[in-house]
Amino acid sequence: MSLQALIDDALAETPPGRVVWVALSGGLDSSLLLTLAAQACRRHPRPLRALHVHHGLQAAADGFETHCRRLCSRLGVPLIVERLAVDPTAGRGLEGEARQARYDAFARRMGPGQTLWLAQHRDDQAETFLLAALRGAGLRGLAGMPRERRRAGARLVRPLLGISRAELEAEAARRGLSWVDDPTNADSVQDRNFLRHRVLPVLADRWPRAGTALARSAALAGEAEGLLEELAGEDLTRGGGDPGRLDVASLQALSPPRRRLLIRHCLVRLGLPLPPARRLASLLDQLEVSRDAEVRVRWNAAEARVWRGTLYLMAPPEPLAEDWRADWDGQAPLATPLGRLEARLEREDGRPARLRLAPRRGGERLRLAGRGSRDLKRLLQEWAVPPWERARLLVAWQGDEVAAVGRPSGWLACAEGWRRG
Repeated sequence: MSLQALIDDALAETPPGRVVWVALSGGLDSSLLLTLAAQACRRHPRPLRALHVHHGLQAAADGFETHCRRLCSRLGVPLIVERLAVDPTAGRGLEGEARQARYDAFARRMGPGQTLWLAQHRDDQAETFLLAALRGAGLRGLAGMPRERRRAGARLVRPLLGISRAELEAEAARRGLSWVDDPTNADSVQDRNFLRHRVLPVLADRWPRAGTALARSAALAGEAEGLLEELAGEDLTRGGGDPGRLDVASLQALSPPRRRLLIRHCLVRLGLPLPPARRLASLLDQLEVSRDAEVRVRWNAAEARVWRGTLYLMAPPEPLAEDWRADWDGQAPLATPLGRLEARLEREDGRPARLRLAPRRGGERLRLAGRGSRDLKRLLQEWAVPPWERARLLVAWQGDEVAAVGRPSGWLACAEGWRRG
């Protein structure tokens, strides 16, 4: 199958009328991909746009943008340029931060149902597999880059993933296509460049189909990873279906590998970073403690807590500032540090409410119908509200009396004489 036919088939996966974006760096791979996409869209009309990310990390960056503008002008494709500021001192390192910034830019521009084409090819997949293996990655890392995945309702597709760099170069030469080379790609200090220029050529001398074999191994790892995800999904369903709350007893009934698999599966579902191996081992060890013990394990921007026989997976919760206050009529939506308050609150006698919202500070009492005045702390224990969530509750006051307590999503309880709107 020709490259053009391959792209035509990939375009057929996008319904008519849906926008197709091409991530355009200006290099060989993306310049050829956009050229092929433009021809395909002329035969099978789809709205086509190009997105160029200008990191500003090197002097040649302006030249990349100039090339992209010329190419898009010649092809008649609208070009969007995203200018980004990348912090090389941040936690992921320069390469990781630049990659994350690109994906954030893609997410900002793409709408639900739209498709983004990325130009990675088979040699890129082989490099990714080797890098993951050298870092001791599991199947998820060895699977490399998927041909397709969904992100925020949009499709990210790599239509060239089964094509070698040599095939792309031959097609570009046949078409007389011009492109720009990133000078940093020749710097073997970067791990990926070292593999590309120093390691893979040696492997190819001994095993001419090394790149193909490595990419095939990545595909097989991806298939195995998919099967494990199905298994983890079944375990999650049996455990209640909530990835943020796992029953410890059910988790302990699984083998250690399945426990690790289920926890990683839940973190991915929640969009949280995976823990280092030692952190995960520490968490599993602490699952053995008594039911009444409170366990907390943190890593990066995530944490796990065990409370009353349940394992909670979450982003570290930020407590509500003690000095935060807001006046409220009980009806109008209100912005709070915890999110938008949509729940309403009204008097049973119909009189206007003049409420003051504040964080819980301790010592509050709530008068419940048929139960009288009760200490709020004991009520929260009775309602099984986890300790870390109690500092993130809103208390609605009418004068010196508590009218209700709850979250922006809804009230846990209303005092006697009050009702949810």
